[in-house]
Amino acid sequence: MKDFFSVIMMNIMGFDMIIFIVALCNAAVYYLTRKSADELYKKMHLTVFVPDKTESQAETAAELENLRESDVAAMRNRTGRLYSVFVNLTGIFPLLGILGTVVSLLSLVQDISNVQGNFYGALTSTFWGLVFAIIFKFLDGVISPKIEDNEKTVQLYLERNSMNKLDKAEKR
Repeated sequence: MKDFFSVIMMNIMGFDMIIFIVALCNAAVYYLTRKSADELYKKMHLTVFVPDKTESQAETAAELENLRESDVAAMRNRTGRLYSVFVNLTGIFPLLGILGTVVSLLSLVQDISNVQGNFYGALTSTFWGLVFAIIFKFLDGVISPKIEDNEKTVQLYLERNSMNKLDKAEKR
């Protein structure tokens, strides 16, 4: 059992460290994506839905007056780019696990005396790759509905805004 934990610690300091670093990067991207999606939702919520009791009609009208199409489009693009990075990083975790497995098994060819240690190393890489893939896939399921809702709301806002511009142009 002592050898088992020493092999795990050795692997965490080896190839598995790459998996942990990518996981930290992906967690940061998730945080930024979530923050960006929440900001966009808050802005767009006023354009589509009736204000709730905490906001007065005057506050809502003032905020809508300051809302520009270019800002909304920029926020949507930023959220989309962050979400794309998050989804792509999430997809590479199983591949990193498999790569760690292959690297560990290739070293087995050079050092046949430590078969058990190299085999444990191969399994830990696969394990961590799958664990982080599952965690981030779950988080993707949490954030993707908000991203989709924001996309629909922004599209509705842009359509309404363009129709209002056409109406104003026709009245002139």
